[in-house]
Amino acid sequence: MEEIYANVDCAKLSYPTPSTNYTGPRGPRGFNLVIILSLGLLSFFLLIGLIILGVNYRDSLRDSAAAFSAISNNLSFVTEERDLLQANLTEKTKELERLQMMSKQKKTCPSRWSMFSCSCYLLSGRSGSWDEGRKDCRDKGADLAVIESPEEQNYLITLTQNPTWIGLNDKEEEGKWKWIDGTPLTLKYWESNQPDNGAGDPRWGEEDCAHIRTHANNFWNDRSCGASLLWVCEKIP
Repeated sequence: MEEIYANVDCAKLSYPTPSTNYTGPRGPRGFNLVIILSLGLLSFFLLIGLIILGVNYRDSLRDSAAAFSAISNNLSFVTEERDLLQANLTEKTKELERLQMMSKQKKTCPSRWSMFSCSCYLLSGRSGSWDEGRKDCRDKGADLAVIESPEEQNYLITLTQNPTWIGLNDKEEEGKWKWIDGTPLTLKYWESNQPDNGAGDPRWGEEDCAHIRTHANNFWNDRSCGASLLWVCEKIP
């Protein structure tokens, strides 16, 4: 009997001791709370991200609208420039066609006028001042001759045997010689030491107009515009 009780006591002693780590029903509820908080934070950050994306998208749209407006304005400007160039090209084309038609037509000069190259020339039948000569030429639909080539110079010296006014002067500014069409003087046939503006001799006064001389190789000389000389007119037929 004592042996049996001894075994029983040993069995009792071997029973497992209840665990003190058991948490009971509170464990699942704490885990759910953590999940809910995590989802809430995730939703919050997603909302912030969406707001930032929305702001950036709005700014991008605004910048795109501004860029589109600038492109549209530039396109309008380019279109206007293109239309203007097209209009100018059309006008120049018409002018070229007109000149080509004129060049194909037979050119003739009026009675008593002589032709050289593409111009008609008329030597006056009387003498007068440079201004009188120019007025006479303009009354005839012409003007005083403008010499643009050595050939034209040579032709004019065969046309006259007397000092003859040409369309060259420095009335506006002393020493700045210009043709009557406004072009500056480049091709020059001045006699030696000319022009000299009268060389300071009061007998000659201000010499602001040019003429062809009939000596010294028919070069040019400056003379007082009031002197009485022949003149030569030039016009396009």
